[in-house]
Amino acid sequence: MSALTSRFSLIVAIFLSVSALLPSMAQAQVGNGLEYRIGPEDVLHISVWKEEDLDRKVLVRPDGGISFPLAGDIQVSGRTPLEVQDEIRSRLQRYVPDAEVTVSVDKISGYTVFVLGEVEAPGQFTLGRYVDVVQALTLAGGFTPYASNRNIQILRRQDGREVTYQFDFRSISRGRDLDQNIILQSGDVVLVP
Repeated sequence: MSALTSRFSLIVAIFLSVSALLPSMAQAQVGNGLEYRIGPEDVLHISVWKEEDLDRKVLVRPDGGISFPLAGDIQVSGRTPLEVQDEIRSRLQRYVPDAEVTVSVDKISGYTVFVLGEVEAPGQFTLGRYVDVVQALTLAGGFTPYASNRNIQILRRQDGREVTYQFDFRSISRGRDLDQNIILQSGDVVLVP
């Protein structure tokens, strides 16, 4: 067996062992109360019970806001559908007492992560659910033979500045330092040297 074939077999074995951990990690996400946060370009379906004129699909603008009749402009980016629903209900009380408002995400476009560098399929991934670093690497097809899977970086823009998180895939694959397998935020870049 050539060195390249044995290295590929090792990478496949690591991914298979880590993928066995993914269901329990996903269950932990639900247990932590991780709710979807609305982002730009998402499409929301907003309806008010018994008010046909107030049943609309609304595109979230790039600035994170929406406009809704009688409620005006509302900043929705970074908020949960339930939070937006409560605000719209509050704003409509003046015009529609006891309004029953429902807000749902009709199309998710705002949760996008990027995986670059020494992975098989680098690129932009627009997802309908939150993913952690291992899941993002899996979406990108795993590592190339030249990847340095110990020195992976996660780049995140936070409060107007760039923040870097370190990620060591080898320790994760051995079941150590699992807290570094963070949930990615929209716009995060996973960089594999």
